[in-house]
Amino acid sequence: MRLDKRYETLKLEEPAEHVLRVTLNRPEASNAMNTQMGHDKLDLFDALCADPALYRCIILTGAGERAFCAGGDLKQRQGMTDAQWQAQHLVFERGVRAMLACPIPIIGAINGAAYGGGCELTLSCDFAYASSTARFALTEVTLGIMPGAGGTQNMPRAVGIKRAKEILLTGLPFTAQQALEWGVVNRVCEPGALQAEVLATAARIAGNAPLSTRQIKHSINTGMQMDLASALMFEIEAYNRLPPTEDRREGVTAFNEKRKPVFKGK
Repeated sequence: MRLDKRYETLKLEEPAEHVLRVTLNRPEASNAMNTQMGHDKLDLFDALCADPALYRCIILTGAGERAFCAGGDLKQRQGMTDAQWQAQHLVFERGVRAMLACPIPIIGAINGAAYGGGCELTLSCDFAYASSTARFALTEVTLGIMPGAGGTQNMPRAVGIKRAKEILLTGLPFTAQQALEWGVVNRVCEPGALQAEVLATAARIAGNAPLSTRQIKHSINTGMQMDLASALMFEIEAYNRLPPTEDRREGVTAFNEKRKPVFKGK
């Protein structure tokens, strides 16, 4: 593997060239996030942020067919002091920030229930496909807390303010089809076809120029925080980094020679 790491709660695979599949691997606990998973996820995405040339696309999914991620592990949290709870949550917060900062495109393969933090992980992907059996919810309001891993910010950006308030204030679950209609996911797949469809899209992205995909992601994410005039200027700054690259010359040459380009990320 390009990334020579082993984790207690994550399974890493390379199902296609330049593609990394990250599986949340606690199926006995519905892939709920405990402290170890928080540390594992933070370490992984810190490493990917530090060396984005390792991969060209990432798939994030859950082990088994029942759950993508059930959120925070409430069994582990039972009896925690306030300080212990907040210390654990800081690890989760840092993990989400590292994931959002990752230059490599991330596709969610939502194979089952995505509740609480699992729903927030879905929203933190660049986009996601879901099994038709998947269910989503931000249930924190029913537990005396609130989303703290991007849920109150990423959900309204995905579905609009009024829909987000309904989801967040009721804590009610919604279906994969509703997630599609509202903009939480991009596609609903039959359970047995989910991984293949996500992998096909990941392989398509991985076959494109990696410097281009990273600059596009950076331009969208940063530009969406700006007014339009500033965002257009930022886009040109991102664009101007690409004409001097070997990949740009290879792409144009391959087009004129009617062959598939061989991109090297240079």
